[in-house]
Amino acid sequence: MLQANTILDLSAIKAILPHRNPVLMLDRVQVVEADHLIGVKNLSINEPFFQGHFPGHPIMPGVLQIEAMKQLAEIAVRGELDPEGCNDVYLWKLAKAKFRNPNVPGDRAKVEVKVESITDGVAVINGSVCNSGGVTCEAQFSLKMRAKSAPSEMPEMFNDYDRAAGFAKEIGDVVAVMPHRFPFLLIDGIRIMEEARAVAVKNLTGGEAMFMHAAEDYAVMPETVLCEILAQAGCACVLARPENNGKLGLFAALMDAESFAPVYPGDQLVVDVDLPPARKAFGKGSGKIYVNGKVVFQSSLMFAIVDPA
Repeated sequence: MLQANTILDLSAIKAILPHRNPVLMLDRVQVVEADHLIGVKNLSINEPFFQGHFPGHPIMPGVLQIEAMKQLAEIAVRGELDPEGCNDVYLWKLAKAKFRNPNVPGDRAKVEVKVESITDGVAVINGSVCNSGGVTCEAQFSLKMRAKSAPSEMPEMFNDYDRAAGFAKEIGDVVAVMPHRFPFLLIDGIRIMEEARAVAVKNLTGGEAMFMHAAEDYAVMPETVLCEILAQAGCACVLARPENNGKLGLFAALMDAESFAPVYPGDQLVVDVDLPPARKAFGKGSGKIYVNGKVVFQSSLMFAIVDPA
């Protein structure tokens, strides 16, 4: 049980969370009450994600703000959801997340969560992130516990989503329209590109930075990063439209996200996104991520198309 008015330093945070760099998003935590926690994440240009999001216009990815809230909430509820500390506390559902303002190098992010309820193994959380300029992100989400698992079969090899089947947009075409770069470019090509739909492919490999977030014995992709993979597939579709040449695509909101199964190194993600043409600077879409034909994740999203600063 967390004690009120306790300060957790980095070593204490790591003793509770399995997360490690570069996806550990908390530097210090204050336990205000057992169900009310405040965290600090200092933002430095030396953060790896700033190098790829975006070169020349560094912005903290919105999904990493959600990840910071998720990690802070996990500290609050892990003792009840997983008292033995041997299972996986994961982001089960994200009801809504709104991105209001950017966090950039030099900012200090204040992360705050309140546990609204824990019922039948589901913890419902309200969270926010702010900097000295005000609120940058707000979210309502649910955490759940699942047993740690491992792939039970080899992936299906050489299907219609491999390069030999023909990509509508190779990776060179993708980076020509998208500002994302290493280590935060999270699609490997576009298999199908239509006016209002894109099907992207992401090959998950164990050497990837996003798998270095947890203990060696359990490498799964964080659900927040699955949100980003889905969004980047949509971004590639939207920014390829002639009227959006040279612009940036930014998250405005995520809605009704749900995780159905973990994804592992060796999986091939097929990311199917529908994005009707936007009439204004904002647009809406929805998408699903498949592994071997089964849905592992889905979400709706709202995005903004803006000129670079």
